[in-house]
Amino acid sequence: MVDCHAHVFPPKIAPKLAAAIGREFGTRPAGDGSAEDLLKHLDRAGLSHALCFTAALRPDQLIPANSWMLSLRRAHSRLIPLGTVHPGHPSWEAELDRLERNGIRGLKIHPDLCGIALDSPRWNPVWEAAQGRFLMMIHMGPIKKAGATLSRPRDLALILKRFPGLAVIAAHLGGLYLWEETLAHLAGLDLYMDTSCCPGVVPEPAFAAILKRHDPERILFGSDYPLFAPDEQQAALGRLLARIGMPCEKVFRNGASLARRLQTDGFPDLAPPPGH
Repeated sequence: MVDCHAHVFPPKIAPKLAAAIGREFGTRPAGDGSAEDLLKHLDRAGLSHALCFTAALRPDQLIPANSWMLSLRRAHSRLIPLGTVHPGHPSWEAELDRLERNGIRGLKIHPDLCGIALDSPRWNPVWEAAQGRFLMMIHMGPIKKAGATLSRPRDLALILKRFPGLAVIAAHLGGLYLWEETLAHLAGLDLYMDTSCCPGVVPEPAFAAILKRHDPERILFGSDYPLFAPDEQQAALGRLLARIGMPCEKVFRNGASLARRLQTDGFPDLAPPPGH
C-alpha cells in the first residue's frame, strides 16, 4: 500500500514548515516534515512507499525545490518524489528535461500558493509540455473568503478537455470543500483523485455520490503528511468507505500500480545544466 500524498521538506526548514502548515489549518501537525519521520509513519501504517513533493511558489524556488526532490530520490528508495514547475521561471522547460533525465515522472503545482489561477493561460505551455511525460499532482481548492479559490474543479475539467493527453491527480477529492463541483465537473473523467484532507471533512453523501460516478480504481489514498498521520488517515478512510458500502481494497490497492509507473531507475546527473 502506498501513501499518494505526502510533503517532505529539507532538514533545516522541515519543522518550521510543518508548524506553519499546522497553524494554517488550526491543528498540531502529526510529523516534523522530514524524510526520516515520514518513513517512521509509513512503517507504523504498514505502507511500503509514499509519493512526496514540494512546490515552487516563486520562480526562484524552482531549481532548489527540484534539486531537493532529486536528492531525496537518491537517498530513500521508499519515497517517490515529484518535481515541480513554475511558469514564471525562464528555464522551466530545461528543468522538466532535468527531472525526466533523472527518472522523475511527476510534477506538483499549487495554484493558490503560487498565485497563478489554474485557468490562467500562463499554465498552457506547461500542460502542453507535460502531456505524455509527467503525472501532474494539482492542489485543488479550498474555498477561501467569499468563496474564492484559484483552483476549481470546473477549471480543471476544461483543461483536461483541451489537453487530453494530460495525466492528473486532483488532490483533496477534486477540491477541498468543493465536492459538489467535483461531482458536477470531474467525477467520471479520466483522472485520479486523492483522499487527502477528506476523512472527517467530506460529507458522506457527497463522498458516496462521487465514488458512485467515478471509477473507484482512480481514487487514491493520501494522508497529507505532515499535517496528518498516515495510519490515522488510513483508518479514518477505511471507516468512511465501510459506511458507504465500498470495499477498502478497491481504493487502498490503487496507489501501488501508480507508484510502479512513476518508479524508474538511474541517476545520470543531479545538477542543472551549465548556465541553468
